[in-house]
Amino acid sequence: MFIIIGIMLTGMLLGYLLRSKRLTWIHKIITLLIWSLLFLLGIDVGGNETIIKGLPTFGLEAVIITLAAVIGSTLCAWGLWYLLYIRNRGKETKA
Repeated sequence: MFIIIGIMLTGMLLGYLLRSKRLTWIHKIITLLIWSLLFLLGIDVGGNETIIKGLPTFGLEAVIITLAAVIGSTLCAWGLWYLLYIRNRGKETKA
């Protein structure tokens, strides 16, 4: 755990020291590293027999959680839109 925190703090220190430099290429490296990590994660998951056997159950749970999150977000967005625009439509003040 301390190694991970140390690596993160080292990156933060380097970012602070190099903040005045123009590092436009860093985004491409970050994207490549994220893709590599996802690929290696896929290899690890594919090699785990327990996860592969339980994939239908995990998949169903993932679909249920995703649908609940989308429906909840939609309802909250609609409620906020209603509170900010529809309910206050007649309460506009004229200057």
